[in-house]
Amino acid sequence: MEAKKNLCGMIPEELHARAVAEKEQLGLKTLGEYVELILKEHFEGGGITMAETKTLAFKITEELDQRLKDFIAAEKKRGRKITQKEFVIGLIEQALAKYEAQNQPAEMTEE
Repeated sequence: MEAKKNLCGMIPEELHARAVAEKEQLGLKTLGEYVELILKEHFEGGGITMAETKTLAFKITEELDQRLKDFIAAEKKRGRKITQKEFVIGLIEQALAKYEAQNQPAEMTEE
């Protein structure tokens, strides 16, 4: 494993919030991973590569957003740490699994 060094610096709150939001959008777990990605992009050239991934973005009402935050907070109290991203991906995967199970090609169901 490559040796690591700490990098620390004060940045404006608004910039920090943007970095955290992009880190989450990229599916990274820590700001350290995000900073490493940004620095590699800067020094090694090229863009941030998210191989074979797509971004899904949509707007929701304030009410729905608050309900989602309440749900995630309740899950956290139960010991299940879940992010908004994990929650939405889970719903998509459940719906697709149900759809795919109901719409299997006839030759697969006959085997």
